[in-house]
Amino acid sequence: MEERNWTDYRLAKEANLSHSTVTNMFNRNNAPTLPTLEAVCRAFGITLAQFFAEGEEAQLTEEQQKLFSKWSSLTDRQKQILLELMDAI
Repeated sequence: MEERNWTDYRLAKEANLSHSTVTNMFNRNNAPTLPTLEAVCRAFGITLAQFFAEGEEAQLTEEQQKLFSKWSSLTDRQKQILLELMDAI
């Protein structure tokens, strides 16, 4: 956030999250839910893989990039259905 000169409020607005959700992540050290983390990543223009790469550039195949791109556009319900389907395979 410092690199972009964003406040908690700005991040909440860019990520389409409530200000209290963002504030709780930082001030109370609450672990964000996966949908919250996805929203924050979208606001910063990165994928979840890039977020979890911990400073290393994530090496994704073209197929993986396509998967993450499509995943980000799904609704929460669609993501839940897809995860259940994948668990069943």
